[in-house]
Amino acid sequence: MPPLLILVILLALVFEFINGMRDASNIVATMISSRAFSPRSALGMTAVAEFLGPFLFGITVAKTIGSDIVDSNLLTLEVLIACLCGAIIWNLITWFFGIPSSSSHALIGGLVGAVMISAGWGAVKFDGLYRVLIALFTSPVIGFVIGFIVLRLIYFLSQNATPGINNFFRRGQFLTAVSLAFSHGTNDAQKTMGMITLGLVVAGVQNSFNVPFWVILASAGTMALGTSLGGWRLIRTLGGKFYKIRPVHSFSTQLSSAFVILGASFVGLPVSTTQVVSSAIIGVGASERFGKVRWSVTDDILTAWVLTIPASALFGAGIYWLMTNFT
Repeated sequence: MPPLLILVILLALVFEFINGMRDASNIVATMISSRAFSPRSALGMTAVAEFLGPFLFGITVAKTIGSDIVDSNLLTLEVLIACLCGAIIWNLITWFFGIPSSSSHALIGGLVGAVMISAGWGAVKFDGLYRVLIALFTSPVIGFVIGFIVLRLIYFLSQNATPGINNFFRRGQFLTAVSLAFSHGTNDAQKTMGMITLGLVVAGVQNSFNVPFWVILASAGTMALGTSLGGWRLIRTLGGKFYKIRPVHSFSTQLSSAFVILGASFVGLPVSTTQVVSSAIIGVGASERFGKVRWSVTDDILTAWVLTIPASALFGAGIYWLMTNFT
């Protein structure tokens, strides 16, 4: 393998590790806050499920990332390096400040920014890009709506239940949390698979976009490792700053989020686990009582969502410019 391709693979795995560490908060925050699981048990269970996700549910999202957004014939390995560096930098900035932002948005932004500065608009496949952007920006709205409806439905079905039903919601989180972890591993690990395979095609190692088994194994394993370490800054944000989360809220959030993310994965659409889970948490809280949610907390998150694509695009473009002018 050429040295630049090895660097692309290493950067992609670093991105995946950070993604797993950051997005662990999306999966475990509510189950920890609702005291359904201890932090270590929650992270360990989630890491195993995320590792298995890509093997159980396919790699359709990887093909979308690797072949539907940009023209691989007009790409270089330097573009992929700049893209991954831009996404990593933005992820580290938002992680440091404890702001849940979208790794998916960062990757798409970094890729488009680097491609634009290197090959121009002609390298962008706008039909695929629009499809991806629509999925990224509508999935949080869908997560909010489904979270709102699910809690209302649960309250309707359990209106005559005794307080003991809380034990059901606490124990039931094993299934909902595992389902959410499967969906996260299925959707998010595939983004790194797509970038690595794209690098293999650009470098001429492969003639067509087919994800090798070792790429699936490396991506899933790296995400699971990052998840096992957890992102405690973000866990605190998602787990307690919106409102006090009880078992029924956690159960509803996980069920709603898993439904949205798995549905997107089956049709090959990358979505942001951070956005979907955050919006589902808000939807569940608003369903119980609109004033229950600390809406001021959402301002930072919404700002990060809006800024992520342009910021990572600028980082990707800037890094590519530096690489081509000073190396």
